[in-house]
Amino acid sequence: MRADGIRVKDVDPMYALIPYFLTKRYDAMNMITLDLPEEPMKDYMNRKRRDGTPISHLALIIAAYVQVIAEFPAINRFVKNKRIFQHKDITVSMVVLRPGNDSDTMSKIYFDPEDTIFDVQNKINTYITENRRDNNANSLDKWMGFLLKFRLIVRALVALIRWLDNIGLLPMAVIKASPFHASLLISNLASIRTNHIYHHVYEFGTTSVAITMGNMEEVPRRSREGVTFDRCIPLGVVMDERICSGHYFAQAFARMREYLKSPEKLESSYLSKHPELLKSEEEKK
Repeated sequence: MRADGIRVKDVDPMYALIPYFLTKRYDAMNMITLDLPEEPMKDYMNRKRRDGTPISHLALIIAAYVQVIAEFPAINRFVKNKRIFQHKDITVSMVVLRPGNDSDTMSKIYFDPEDTIFDVQNKINTYITENRRDNNANSLDKWMGFLLKFRLIVRALVALIRWLDNIGLLPMAVIKASPFHASLLISNLASIRTNHIYHHVYEFGTTSVAITMGNMEEVPRRSREGVTFDRCIPLGVVMDERICSGHYFAQAFARMREYLKSPEKLESSYLSKHPELLKSEEEKK
């Protein structure tokens, strides 16, 4: 039993065996691009701004993903030591640029299955404010600084950390500080005017899905009037195919697109609309 995950035993035999053949996370990477029509999100954001409740593209995408996890929990799994585990929580790792000194830091945000778009936006705002303070060292910064004090044996220390992680004995204090142990890695490359990329999923840690947001693109679409162009936000998505089937992933991301075409749906949580699942979540706690 891991401190950060619950062993999943009722999996299809094929998925129980895949980790023995695809032993590394980078062996099992599948990559897709999701083109999200920008107009519905822009209209929603403009309405909320007029109401005095600014909402960002990043918050919309993360809120949609949190809701999707509630409906499709298998995308919140990870493989470690050839076994499949379910994350005990929902965490999103994100890089934050620190103004003035051209440096950045990385940490993670904890979300709840009951979070609405407003909860998500508030948590993002708090996270960015805390991590952009010039003199503020987050948990990752402190752990990295600690390791660098032992430069002569840093290779042995890192090897020990990786081994403990693999066998499920990594201390919870390290897991909480590590952005590599998360449900999702997300990077907003559009904020630095960069196109989306297909970001690798780290072999160290437990992150099975990585998403990057890129510059707006004009995406062609065939219609009755001919070929039209939609202004879209492209997402580069990388997935560990060992945690669930391609069909399951496709259903999950199709639902994510549905949420972002009608962002109003994110104002209430998936669990609040399914009280029987809410009771199940409370029993787990």
